[in-house]
Parts: sequence; C-alpha cells; structure tokens
Amino acid sequence: LVSALVNIFVSRHLFKVGKETDSVALRADAWHLRTDVYTSAGVMVGLLIIWLVGLAWPGLDLRWLDPVVAILVALMILRTAWNLTRESTQDLLDVSLPEEDIDWIPGFVAQRWPDVRSLHHLRTRKAGPNRFLDLHLVVDDQMKVGEAHALGDEIVAAIKEQLPEARVQVHLEPCDYGCADACLSGCMVDPALREAGRAERTERGGRSVQRPTEDRRTNPN
Repeated sequence: LVSALVNIFVSRHLFKVGKETDSVALRADAWHLRTDVYTSAGVMVGLLIIWLVGLAWPGLDLRWLDPVVAILVALMILRTAWNLTRESTQDLLDVSLPEEDIDWIPGFVAQRWPDVRSLHHLRTRKAGPNRFLDLHLVVDDQMKVGEAHALGDEIVAAIKEQLPEARVQVHLEPCDYGCADACLSGCMVDPALREAGRAERTERGGRSVQRPTEDRRTNPN
C-alpha cells in the first residue's frame, strides 16, 4: 500500500514534467509507475470483493473474478502501450504539426505586415519537444535587401512569441507578378490588381511591375 501511494505521487510529478517538456520518455515512465499502481489495486480490489462476498454468501464461487480483473488491467496496459508507441513513432517520423497550431499564421502575417504579398510553402515538423517551421514570404522585388531581411526577422520573432518552442526559418522571394502556382496559393494581392500587374508584365516583356503598397492588398479582415 505504501509503495502504491509513493508511485502515485511520483507518477503525477513525472506526468507534470513530461507535459511541460513534451517528453514521451518521462510520460512513459509515469505510465509505468501508474500501471503498477493499477495492477496492485486490481489485485487488492479483486481479493477484497471475493472475501466480502464469501462472508455474505458463503456458497457463492467467485474464483473467476480474479482472472477477469487481471484481463481488464492487462487491456488497460496494452492501451497505454499503444498510445505511447504511436506518439513515439510520430516523433521519430517527424510528423507535421496539427492544423490548429499553424492555421492562424497566414492571417496573422497578412494583418500585421502589408509589405508581404504572399505566404506559401508553409511546412512544419515535430521532433520530440522541438517544432520546426519553414515558410516562403514574397515581397516587392524593389525592396532593399536589408529591409527584406529585417522584415523576415520581425515576422520570425512574432511567430516565436506565439510558439516559443518553434524554430522558424523564412525564405524571402521577390514579387514581379510572375505569379507561379505556389505563390498564387498564398497570394495576398487584390485579384484585379494582380491580373493587371501580370498583364502589364507581359506587355513589358517579363520585366517587373511596381504597384503601390496601399492599393495592391486585399482586405485582411
């Protein structure tokens, strides 16, 4: 009984730290201790029920109850093992982050940085407690290198404020209204202005086209 109580407190602490650090190993250790508690509790409860029923109904045979309790505990352990294995496998395979963790990024960037014309190729992966984000930002092709670099750093810092554990990498691209399919998928330019810019670019023989920042963007709201 004392051992079970100690395991309960230790497992609770391991669960807490494992959640804070996103460590599957710590959560696995916590579940190991917790299943020991469940196993001991299952045995004690089964024996207690058999003893109490034997006092109340001496002729009633409940020897089948012990293996039933053991099977239930075993099923619970198997379920826990399956969940931990699946979670560990996902970390090993570098799965993408859940949609709810990243679907806010395009709207967030569109609202705060009107100089960004497109955001595309947003790729994510998770490896243990680490989260990695990689995205392409399209800006005016006449923007100075220093300005574009500062803009990228500002956006990275803002995203990391929302996802402190993430490592964010930004790839900057120039917008000359060439409008590749990937760029169109995250384009933030008003469609009419975009088509006008593409037409003008064609007339200029593929040379870049300038559009006023305040006129080219769609309403982010």
